[in-house]
Formats: sequence, structure tokens, C-alpha cells
Amino acid sequence: MRSKLWLLTGIALAGALALFGATQVWVTLSLAAGAAASETLAVTGQQLNQSLSPVALAALAAAIALTIAGKAFRRVLGVLVLLLGAGITVIAINVLSDPSAAVASRLAEVTGLEGAVQADLVTATTVSPLVFVTLAAGVLLALLGLPVLWLGGRWKSAGRKYEADAQRGQPQSNEPDRISDWEAQNEGYDPSDPA
Repeated sequence: MRSKLWLLTGIALAGALALFGATQVWVTLSLAAGAAASETLAVTGQQLNQSLSPVALAALAAAIALTIAGKAFRRVLGVLVLLLGAGITVIAINVLSDPSAAVASRLAEVTGLEGAVQADLVTATTVSPLVFVTLAAGVLLALLGLPVLWLGGRWKSAGRKYEADAQRGQPQSNEPDRISDWEAQNEGYDPSDPA
């Protein structure tokens, strides 16, 4: 159970960190005089790739879902966390490998120019450290997905306290109740029939 707590906390924190990073400025361009209304263009991670925030939110949702998921679904969520982390990592690496290409569409919106001409409009490109922070969050998510996949089947199920009395070894009353009446009807029996 201790491993579950640490893993879920790690997934939630990494997802929150990736979500925070997505909303912050990743790339700042200094533009030539007269190229646009402003001399600088600041672009957030979310503006560079619109899937970044939803992927980070999905990682947070996976952490919550893991608290109540059954054994088989935990493994599915482990794979999902791994893939979400890999997705965040790839987005950050793409920006780091070529920041100019990453901001090209946003620069075109501001200047109205596309293609090779854009290189003449940019005097300096600055990459924020938050890209590296988001990259680290993505790598961490991917790494945390592996132990969830491996250990998730060993965790106790959250639903055990909700099992029927008979399953917990306590005596069960033979008196019919509303739930058993509905179950009888679903199986095609008449619960009011004394037989």
C-alpha cells in the first residue's frame, strides 16, 4: 500500500507540474523593428501544442482513477500514464530541438508572413527553463507508469469495504430486500411469488 501512495502522489504531482508548465511561456522571440505590433512574442506551451494541457489533465485524472480502479483496469491505467508521459516528453523535445519551427505558426499569425522570410524577422530566440521542467514531468510520468503496470495488480481493491456481508464472512439475512427483488426481476423471476 505504501508503493501505491507514493506512485499516485508522484503521478498527481508530475501531472500538475506538466499542466503548470503548459500554461507558462516556453519561447520568447525578439522581433525586428516594424515586424509586428510588439517587439517581442511570448508563446506558451499550450499555444505551441494544444494537446499539452489535455494530456496533463488526463494524467491527473489517471491518478484519481487509480485510487478506485480494479486490478485489470490499474494495468490499463499504468499503460495510459506511461503513454501520456511519453507524449508530454515528445512535445517538449520537439520544442527544444527546433524552437523556431515550433513557433512558426504563431509568428505567422502575428506578422502575416510565412516560410523562410520569418528568419529575417527574428533577432533572438529565448527558451524558458519551464520547457525542461515540463520535459522532466513527462519523463517522470512515463517512468511511474511502469511500476503501476507492474505493482498495480498487487494493491488492495478500494471496493472491499463495500462487499456484501456474506462475502466478508458475516451472516446474511434470508429476508428479501429491494436489491434482491430487483435482481430476481432482472433474472426473470417474480419476487412476489412465494415459491
